[in-house]
Amino acid sequence: MKIDSEHLEILALIVEKGGLTEGAEALGKSQPSVSRSMTLLEKRIGMPLFEPGRRPLRPTELGASLARLGNRIRTANREASLLVRRFRQGLAGRLRVGGSPIFTDGVVAKLIAEFQSRYSDVYIDQSYGYLDTLEAGLRNGGLDIAILPLHPRQVPSDMEFLPLLSGRNVVACRQDHPLTRIKAITSDAIAPYPWIAPPSNSPLYRDLERALKSMGQESFMVNFSGGTLASIQSLLLGSDSLTVLPYSVVFLNRRTIPLVALPLKIDHPNRQLGVMTKTDGKRPPAAEQFITFLQTEAQRLQARMEHDEQVTQRRG
Repeated sequence: MKIDSEHLEILALIVEKGGLTEGAEALGKSQPSVSRSMTLLEKRIGMPLFEPGRRPLRPTELGASLARLGNRIRTANREASLLVRRFRQGLAGRLRVGGSPIFTDGVVAKLIAEFQSRYSDVYIDQSYGYLDTLEAGLRNGGLDIAILPLHPRQVPSDMEFLPLLSGRNVVACRQDHPLTRIKAITSDAIAPYPWIAPPSNSPLYRDLERALKSMGQESFMVNFSGGTLASIQSLLLGSDSLTVLPYSVVFLNRRTIPLVALPLKIDHPNRQLGVMTKTDGKRPPAAEQFITFLQTEAQRLQARMEHDEQVTQRRG
């Protein structure tokens, strides 16, 4: 036997409100149409829903049980409607985000945590990759958005790129490194210390080479290469090694990881951290919500970093 779920919802409201007229008003229907629905339901089940001759209406035992089921259906429908509305508004759903490893772990992960504290019904599936991998993921539908540093000329013709943070690198070390006690750091002062190199296929590796060349370090000693941001940070904390990292990574992690940026002028990359999406791709509404959030938070982060730099310069 198949029972119309709408009839059960109507029954639930009639029982709750105490009469056909009251139930019809709550539903926004006419009393005759509600009465016809109950007649059809009684014919379908072959048993009465209400005790005859009772005013106000009193449901039979079966009628009361079916009304309770009708209430569950009403609740489920309300929840379903709310879920659909939240999906459409980008407040719920699944979002597949790919990103370059250092920025993802050092910056984006913190922004994701803040985003999900506000939009807990958005499930984020995060993965790592550089331009080629992320580009392929966007094209084959495996990713909704990619977050990575790019130069404008690197943006593929079928992709859109929204810049978030300007490219700026620093030479990083532990807070109590011997170089932090030197006011004017020279090339000779840097020469004895080994370097931690990012993964060789990362843009940051080329940044390291460029930065060292700008400081007059044509040859340098590398004692560790590759690894994750966590391993690079651990090595910095446990040794006198130096490395080149995005300033935003050092800035956002300085309260939990005691690293500092040395006051050295180095060449900065001509690219920006931003969001790349496929031009003609259909993104879930949650992607638009997340991108808007990233824009706002990146602006705030940029302002905080600039303010901190100004304070540091005044103290110096």
